[in-house]
Amino acid sequence: MSKIICVAGPTASGKTALAVELAKAFNGEVVSCDSMQIYRHMDIGTAKPTLEEMQGIPHHMLDVADPQEDFSVSRYCETATPIVDDIVARGKTAIIAGGTGLYMDALIKGNSFAPCPSTGMREKLEAQADKDGMETMLQLLHSIDPEAAARLHLKDRKRVIRALEVYYETGETITEHNRKTQELPPRYTPIWFGLEDENRQTLYDRIDRRVDKMLDDGLIAEINRLLAMGIPKKCTAMQAIGYKEFIDALDGISTMEEAAALVQQSSRRYAKRQLTWFRRNPNMNWLVRRDGETTAEILIRARQVLADSDN
Repeated sequence: MSKIICVAGPTASGKTALAVELAKAFNGEVVSCDSMQIYRHMDIGTAKPTLEEMQGIPHHMLDVADPQEDFSVSRYCETATPIVDDIVARGKTAIIAGGTGLYMDALIKGNSFAPCPSTGMREKLEAQADKDGMETMLQLLHSIDPEAAARLHLKDRKRVIRALEVYYETGETITEHNRKTQELPPRYTPIWFGLEDENRQTLYDRIDRRVDKMLDDGLIAEINRLLAMGIPKKCTAMQAIGYKEFIDALDGISTMEEAAALVQQSSRRYAKRQLTWFRRNPNMNWLVRRDGETTAEILIRARQVLADSDN
């Protein structure tokens, strides 16, 4: 059996529970693949697994960054790859579980990322963008890397500047770098599991209930603690679904009821985007949850897939 298993799917689909059961069954440890659960002090709004939910199974890639830090897919891979390698080297199974498809795909492929040396080039480009405007910066990128310029929008300041930085630092366009990366064989060959509900409304109802439970569990108090710590309201972490809406409510822009409804709506839309992402994976073994089906029953089907993969 593969020593690496990926458990993917939309928010509130039961990934954590299945990952824990797989870890218990196959001497495994869980590596979280969630772009928000990496932040410390953000537990309730990110649905970070509790100690009770972990059931004694080691969980990695939780609480590895402060909320005010900008985290990236490259940093995730740099941190998570040696953890996965160590789990496998110890003869255990790495269960990579989460809903951030970009992070999971990059980790499995073993993507190499263009270097980000602290030479001052990015700061120079940022200053140039402030002075000359993004239209000028995009025209500059077009003269260097027309493919990248065609993919990017004027509003995508971060990626335009990053593409220019890569060229000036390495002499290679980001398009060429990405092409070489795509040609490399994947670092890992996992068994993929995707969770979804047979009845989409069942998932949506579960999402709505989860938001209600977050409020009951003290989400507003968590947000107030973060603000009291001096975490900026506009930082990336605080702009996540489940935080920005209630910050607006605390600022009087909306009511708490309106904020809760907006979180539920945004979470449902996010779930649809996650499903769209994961459905592109031809290696995904979909475990479609029938109404009333338990994690234990889904585990039986997952174990059959794993048994078949050994034959």
